[in-house]
Amino acid sequence: MTATRSVAETVHLLPQTKQLRALHTIVRDRHADRADLVVTASRIMRRLLDAALELLPYEPHDVQTPVGQTYPGLRVTSQVCGVSIARAGDSMEAELRVMAPSVRLGKILIQRDKVTKLPHLYYSALPADIARRHVLLLDPMLATGGTALAAIEVLLGEGVPQEHIVFVNLLSSPEGIEVVGRRYPNVRIVTSSIEERLNENAFMEPGIGDFGDRFFGTDIAA
Repeated sequence: MTATRSVAETVHLLPQTKQLRALHTIVRDRHADRADLVVTASRIMRRLLDAALELLPYEPHDVQTPVGQTYPGLRVTSQVCGVSIARAGDSMEAELRVMAPSVRLGKILIQRDKVTKLPHLYYSALPADIARRHVLLLDPMLATGGTALAAIEVLLGEGVPQEHIVFVNLLSSPEGIEVVGRRYPNVRIVTSSIEERLNENAFMEPGIGDFGDRFFGTDIAA
C-alpha cells in the first residue's frame, strides 16, 4: 500500500519567477486582448505540463549517439494519457497534444446543478486501458474542489490508483487544495499559482475570471 503523502509532497507550485509573474500579469488583465491571453496562457500551460511529466516514473534507457558514444538516457516507465475536464480543460489538451502527439486523450464533462450546486457527471470518454496508465487530469481552475473530486472519482471508478493521477491547473485556491488533499491525499497537484482566497461567489482572488469563457471567446463584454 502506498503511504499517504504530505501536502508539501503533493502540491507542486511552479517556481514563482519574474517571467512567470509577467505572464500572469497578461492573462489576469481584464482588458487583455484575447489573442494575447491565448498565447500567454499556452506558454504557462507548457510549463505546467513539463512539471507534471517530471513527476512520472522513469527508467534508464541507453542510446547510441551519432558519434558512436553511449548516452545514459531515461524513458517513462508507464503509459500516459491526458483527461480534460470540459470545457476549460480543452485549452490544456491542445498543448499536451503538441508536446506528446501520440498521447491518448480522454474527456469528462461535469456541470453543477443550478439548484443543489452539486457537480453532476454528464459524459465521460476514456481510454479502455486507462487503469494501466498514469493520468494527467487537466482543468485550469481548482476553486471549491467539487468538480475536481467528481472527476477523480470517475478515474478511480475506472481503476486508476490515486498515486497515478496528476491534477494540472493554472490557478488553485487554498480551499480547493485542502478539499482535494483531504479526500485524496495521494493525488498530486501541479499549479502555477496558489491564490489568496475564494470570495462569496466562489471566485478566486485575485483570480482570473471565467477562464474557459475568456480563452474560447464566449465571455460577454461588460
